[in-house]
Amino acid sequence: MKQGFDNDKYLHMQSEHIRERIAQFGNKLYLELGGKLFDDYHASRVLPGFQPDSKLRMLTLLQDSIEIEIVISARDIEKNKIRQDLGIPYDEDVLRLRTEFQKRGFLVGGVIITHYNGQVSADLYRQRLERLGIATYVHYTIEGYPHNVALIDSEDGFGKNDYVPTTRPLVIITAPGPGSGKMAVCLSQLYNEHRRGIEAGYAKYETFPIWNLPLKHPVNLAYEAATADIQDVNMIDPFHLEAYNKVAINYNRDIEIFPVLKRLFEGIYGQSPYQSPTDMGVNMAGYCICDDDVCSEAAKQEIIRRYFTALNQLADGRGSETEVNKIKQLFGQAGLTLDNRPVVKAARDRQQETGATCSAIQLQDGTIITAHSGDLLGAMSALLLNAVKHLAGMEHSVKLIAQQIITPIQNTKLTYLRGHNPRLHTDEVLIALSVLSMDDKNCRCALGCLPQLEGCEAHCTVMVSEVDQKIFRKLGIHLTCDPNKK
Repeated sequence: MKQGFDNDKYLHMQSEHIRERIAQFGNKLYLELGGKLFDDYHASRVLPGFQPDSKLRMLTLLQDSIEIEIVISARDIEKNKIRQDLGIPYDEDVLRLRTEFQKRGFLVGGVIITHYNGQVSADLYRQRLERLGIATYVHYTIEGYPHNVALIDSEDGFGKNDYVPTTRPLVIITAPGPGSGKMAVCLSQLYNEHRRGIEAGYAKYETFPIWNLPLKHPVNLAYEAATADIQDVNMIDPFHLEAYNKVAINYNRDIEIFPVLKRLFEGIYGQSPYQSPTDMGVNMAGYCICDDDVCSEAAKQEIIRRYFTALNQLADGRGSETEVNKIKQLFGQAGLTLDNRPVVKAARDRQQETGATCSAIQLQDGTIITAHSGDLLGAMSALLLNAVKHLAGMEHSVKLIAQQIITPIQNTKLTYLRGHNPRLHTDEVLIALSVLSMDDKNCRCALGCLPQLEGCEAHCTVMVSEVDQKIFRKLGIHLTCDPNKK
């Protein structure tokens, strides 16, 4: 894959900049972490070369000084919000994140439930965490937030929230996804630390939008597509423009909350160390893009993928027309059509020819492979086999899995497991290939080609099963689907 981002340069620049920010406050720093800490797949998709665990690798250098607090919104618990890249609910991801952080030697404090307003689902979740021995805190919905500064900066605003005791100088505030209330948690902690005679600072470590890229750069537009469900909007930072006469890109929530943050700092320090929301950030990613064309194309593909995801969620009753329409608007801003994603046309054309469910994958050299469903294999299973056969240099006519092998598997699915779909899913195909590879050279070669599928683009003319989605995700294939059900 072509690389558009210098990850080594990023690790060096980012770590140095965070050290400088810690030194600026000298005592205690709350660092709001936007995006993901060790599995930032959005960043790795739109900035080819960015490693999903880059932030974690950089923060490991400060590990002995770090304490991590995890935030989840009561609203996300109530609507069972799903983390799309992993396919799991936010409430389960909190536990997964906690375990992963602890495995890597980080000190993890408690879980903070934000936007709390007496939701029963949040109460049940809190009870579950407490049974697991996890300290849990609630931060309440504040009427008029973020504009009602007088209420926010009072005993009935931030003063009403649970105080979260911390022991390390650098406190990382993270969450499963955007809109969780991480910034409000940081500001609430600053308020309540000050009440206890503890001075603390705040900074924001968020990759997107990239402040020193143009407002309509595809990478920044891809961030809007990723947050279409919460209607984030990229904007020119008016405070930065006024203070420095320089254009910097931020987004609506940070710009709206800045007066609150500035007033809090003025109350604590007598003056604010930041003149703009962009000042609050420590993001160096924009300086590490080494091929803008590569990153722009990757970001355009991400926008299209997000569009199909929104369509699928709408078809499932989990999305909204507003989210779909928001991403459709981004198509115009980025100069996009579905023709920018060749696998869509390839799969749809193949379906017109065959009348069956079809799929397509674009390999790293640009070759497009197609497949259709049949009596033995689903469209995704057939596509996987066709792709690895091509990569292994085999003729299309080669049968990696003979029908006499497939038939007993189908019988087990229908007879003993009481299934309704006899066609083999991708996981079953891979298991069959693995067993056959003991004695079959072609199967061994086919399995050996699987790593070459990482980063490839694929499309199917129907919404595929959760099993097939997970297999393609694990293989690193970027899959989209038409919002049609079988």
